[in-house]
Amino acid sequence: MSLDEARIAAWIPGEKLDLRPLALTDIPWITRFAGDCRVACMTTILPHPLPPGTAEACYDRAHAPDRTEEVWAMDARRSGGAPLAGLITLEDMGRGQSEIGYWVEPGSWNTGLASDAVRALVTANPLGNCTIFGSVFQDNPASARVLLNAGFEYIGDAEAKSVARGAIVPTWTYLKRL
Repeated sequence: MSLDEARIAAWIPGEKLDLRPLALTDIPWITRFAGDCRVACMTTILPHPLPPGTAEACYDRAHAPDRTEEVWAMDARRSGGAPLAGLITLEDMGRGQSEIGYWVEPGSWNTGLASDAVRALVTANPLGNCTIFGSVFQDNPASARVLLNAGFEYIGDAEAKSVARGAIVPTWTYLKRL
C-alpha cells in the first residue's frame, strides 16, 4: 500500500485519543512540545533547542507527495487533553516493514496515551505491514513498556544518535509481527 493510499484512511480511533493527519493548527503545539528538552532528549531526531521553522518543516514533510513516513497527531481532546498531545509515525522500510516512532508531551506521560496510540496504529495497520520495528533509549523504560503493552517483542540491544543529547545512546529494539 502506498503512503498516498494510507492518507485516505488516515483518521484512526483509539480508546482515549484519535490519530489524525497533521493540521496547520498543530504547528504551535509541535513547537511547544517538541521544543521541550524532556521530549527532545528522548528522541533521535529532535534538536534542542528547537530551531525556528522546525515544526513547519515537520508539517511540510508529513504532507509531501514523495514522503516515506506517515505522521499522525495524537489528538487527546476526547479524553480532555490537548488537540496535539504528541506525534506518532510509521516510516516505510520496504518489503512490508515499517519503523514506529512516537513522542508524547510531558503532561500526558504515564496516562496511557502513548500505549493507546501505538495499539490503535498497530491494529489499523494502515500501511499493510507484516512487521513493525521500534526502538527506545534504555534510559526510557516507560517507552519500552508502551511497545510491550502493544505486543512488541524485545529482539536486542543497539545504539542510536540523539541529536538533542549530541551523543550515541544505548537502545532496546522491538518488533511486532502482524
